[in-house]
Amino acid sequence: MDNLITQTKTQKFLRSDVALTDLTRMLAVFARVRDWESFHSPRNLLLALSSMYIYMFLEEVGEVGEMPEIFEWRGEDQLSNVLLYLVRLADVCNVNLGEAALEKLRKNASKYPVDNMKLKYPLHCKN
Repeated sequence: MDNLITQTKTQKFLRSDVALTDLTRMLAVFARVRDWESFHSPRNLLLALSSMYIYMFLEEVGEVGEMPEIFEWRGEDQLSNVLLYLVRLADVCNVNLGEAALEKLRKNASKYPVDNMKLKYPLHCKN
């Protein structure tokens, strides 16, 4: 995997528009070459993801009652971690994330049609 990253720095794998299928494959190789596959059960991936954010939340909370500045924490790193865990979890669970996301968008579009939402929730359409 590390060689794959080194070899493909000028190729599509490290472009900002990397395909989820490429990212899925790269993460699978990354886990396999490190013998991490046995640790990447859906349960363990979810625990890793949730524990990362529990720790981050506790780290950001100052005084009692003070809310953390959620979007001031290393945003790109943290959001990248979410994406990587999600892509790996989807692969382990045999979910085609791209297809699932498109299907969910279709369901949401049907469930929440634009015209109905504007009539029911006009405040959400204003600034």
